[in-house]
Amino acid sequence: MEQYLSKIVVVIPALNPDERMVHMVKELTDSGVKNILIVDDGSTVDRRKYFHTCKTEYNCRILRHVTNFGKGTALKSAFDHLLQFRPDIMGTVTADCDGQHSVKDILMCAKLTYENPDSLILGCRTFKDRNIPLRSRLGNRFTCLTLKALCGLNVSDTQTGLRGMSLELLKDSFIHIKGERFEYEMNMLLAAQDNNIPVLEFPIETIYIHKNESSHFNPFLDSIRIYKVFLKFALISFSSFLIDILLFYLLGLIFRPLLGTKETITILGFSITVLTFWRSILSRLGSSLFNFTMNKRQVFRNDSKSPWIVIKYYFLCICQLALSTFLVDHLLTFITYTTVRKCIIDTLLFIASYVIQREWVFRQKNR
Repeated sequence: MEQYLSKIVVVIPALNPDERMVHMVKELTDSGVKNILIVDDGSTVDRRKYFHTCKTEYNCRILRHVTNFGKGTALKSAFDHLLQFRPDIMGTVTADCDGQHSVKDILMCAKLTYENPDSLILGCRTFKDRNIPLRSRLGNRFTCLTLKALCGLNVSDTQTGLRGMSLELLKDSFIHIKGERFEYEMNMLLAAQDNNIPVLEFPIETIYIHKNESSHFNPFLDSIRIYKVFLKFALISFSSFLIDILLFYLLGLIFRPLLGTKETITILGFSITVLTFWRSILSRLGSSLFNFTMNKRQVFRNDSKSPWIVIKYYFLCICQLALSTFLVDHLLTFITYTTVRKCIIDTLLFIASYVIQREWVFRQKNR
C-alpha cells in the first residue's frame, strides 16, 4: 500500500445516495484506502441501508445529521471531526457520492495532497465534452469568468467536489469559512486566494450519469448564495442611490425658502443654481457615507480605522464621477440616446469600482 493512503482520509458528503456510493467505497477500499469518512446529511430512512453497508462491510466512519443542513455544513462537520479525533493523519480528500469522481482521480488527488501540504488541490473537469449537460458547461464558464473579473481568482472549475488539503490548511484557513451549502466550496477558493494559498489543479475524467439528475445543486438558489457578496455590493449601491434621491428631495424642501431658486454660481464654465449645488453636494455626501460604511463592514469586512481608507474611497468616487461624465460624451457615440450610453458606461464603472474597492480601498494585508 502506498504510504500516502494511510495518511489521507477520504471524506464523502452524502444526501440520499444509492448503490453508486457503495460501489465507489468498495473500489476505494480495494485500492488500499483505509480511512473513509461519510457524512449522512439528513438522508431519508430508506437510504440508510447504503450507509450501513459502507460501515459494516468496508469499515467506514459515519457521521449523521438528523436533517439536511447542506453540503458546506456536512463538509465542516467532517473537517471538525478530523481536527478533533484524527491528529495522526496528514490531510483529507473530499469526493462526491454520486459516482462523478473516478477512483483513479481520487487516488491522484490524495497523492498530490500528500506531496503538496501547503496547496489546495483541485481535480478539475475540462467541460469540452459535449455530453456534459449544457447548464453545467455554461454555469461553470460564467462563474469562472465572473470570479476572474471580480475577484482575480483564476481557476478552471469552481464547483468541483474533488479537493485535497492538509490538516494544517483546514485548521488555519478552511474550517471557519462561512457557507452552509454549495457556496462554501466557492468561499474556500476565495479564502485560498486571500491567504495566499497556492491552488494546484489536475485534470480529471468527467463523468455525468443520467445528465447529472442526482445533483442537489439548485441553479437559482445556490447561485444566489455563491454570488451573494457581489449581490450585497449591488444592493448597497442601489440603496445609496435611493438615499441620494431622497436626501436631494428633502434638502430642496428645507433650503428652497432660504436660498431661493434664482441665485446661480459658475463652476468650470457651467452655470448652476446655489440651491442645486448644495442639494447635490449634501445628498451625495450623505449617501456616500452610508455606502462607505456598509461596504466596509458588510461587503469587504474591513475593521481598519485608518483615515487613508476614507481618502482612497472618496478619491475613487471623484474619479468615477469624472470618468462617467467624460465617457458619456466620448464613448459609444454610435448610440443615439445619451441615457442608454450612461447606463452602459456606469454599469462597467460599477464593476470596476467593486474590483478597485476590494483590491485597493478596503484590502487588508492579512485578510
